[in-house]
Amino acid sequence: MTGTERQAPEISPKEQNQGLARSLFRAALPRWRGSRYSLSKLFFNFYLLTMGSFVAIAFTADFVISTAQRGITDDYARRFMRGTFTLIEDELFRQPRRDWQKKVKELDEKFSYRLGIVERITLDRALTPSQVLKLDAGDIAIDHDGDIMYHRLGTSSQVLVVGPLTANRNPELKERLPLELRLRLLTWSLIGLIFAVALWFWVRPVWRDLEALRQTALDLGDGHFDARSPTARTQLFAPLSDTMNSMAERIRQLLATHRELSSGISHELRTPIARMRFALEMLSETDESAERERLWAMMEADLDELDQLIDTSLTYARFEREGPQAAHFSSVRFAEWLIDEVDSVRLLGRQLDVGVDTEKLPKDLCVDLDRKAMPYALRNLLRNAFKYAGKRISVSAEIADDQIQIHVDDDGIGIPPGEREHIFSAFTRLDRSRDRSTGGYGLGLAIVRRVLELQGGTATADSSPLGGARFTLSWKVQQ
Repeated sequence: MTGTERQAPEISPKEQNQGLARSLFRAALPRWRGSRYSLSKLFFNFYLLTMGSFVAIAFTADFVISTAQRGITDDYARRFMRGTFTLIEDELFRQPRRDWQKKVKELDEKFSYRLGIVERITLDRALTPSQVLKLDAGDIAIDHDGDIMYHRLGTSSQVLVVGPLTANRNPELKERLPLELRLRLLTWSLIGLIFAVALWFWVRPVWRDLEALRQTALDLGDGHFDARSPTARTQLFAPLSDTMNSMAERIRQLLATHRELSSGISHELRTPIARMRFALEMLSETDESAERERLWAMMEADLDELDQLIDTSLTYARFEREGPQAAHFSSVRFAEWLIDEVDSVRLLGRQLDVGVDTEKLPKDLCVDLDRKAMPYALRNLLRNAFKYAGKRISVSAEIADDQIQIHVDDDGIGIPPGEREHIFSAFTRLDRSRDRSTGGYGLGLAIVRRVLELQGGTATADSSPLGGARFTLSWKVQQ
């Protein structure tokens, strides 16, 4: 190292942890700010939408009600003002027509309403055709826009005008209008404030549940499959939270199964592949016909072993991948089904005595089971018993506590109590006689356990009355 070069300073583990913590805090801070901003944005958008919709509905309803009541209000106003019009008209008829304008001005000072006289021809544009017809018929016409009433004076061309109701001519109305306006504004402000508070307390837990679900989804997307969504604060998102947690647990199980299968299969593949490679090397070095046939037979056996391993692994992966909803139950005559299934694999037992006992079952008993999956479980148990039985295998069935039970007993060496649960794990084989020399890859009993779980039942191991091992399949008679 030259004199101009500098060695990088060493960083202690404590400083590294502090730097990592600062980095994580800086990375999390924008996300936290974004969450608060998003909550405010969600609240205000939802508030404006709902409050605007509420106001629009209120004004629309008020307009519809006012329109519907307008005819009733006009009729009431006509009846109420008809006496006033009659009195004014009688007073004017006592005077010569040339003095009507002067008399109306005198009366105008005594009324809270403005009074006037206009020519009939000037009202064609101010009134609607229906109001003009009322006016010409001698009735009272009302101008809704200005709240003005018109009445024709006898058969003359002059019309008495009453109104409009102006604040200048009515001091009480001048004081009342601002008060009503202030009350309306105060009422709507209180409604808006109460609605905003209620909406905030409703939106806040909803947002927290959404944020928790979003964070859980991000963690799962980053590969943290142990992440779980916390308990939802609202019933709205409780099913979604439970579904996400179930999905995460299922993904974790599938990944664990994948790792288990990958590790187990890679281990199991080594031996037959190594034997095949050795046989190929020996085959190229020998010219003896008998030796070549023996080596060919060895390689064919290894290929059969590889094929069986792949087929068994795929079967186990399929049952591990499927959920309980994948089971398709159908009712079968159980005694006949059990005898047929045992007979289908009886030849594999060679010289073994394989018996079936259905005496404890009710006559013509029908049981619900998956006719596609359940044979895998029973046949794997029988193949397992064929490997370890000495002379005899017994298959029996009975009903206990609304559960149908199938027992497969053999007279082999049995299973130690400490291993009876462990043998249902994939790629698990017992020591001594129950090892690779008997064949298999430790997947048969794992398939049995998984099939029964999909059926909603259990698969257990125990000691047999015959002296060997007893395997029991149990599930509900009626699904």
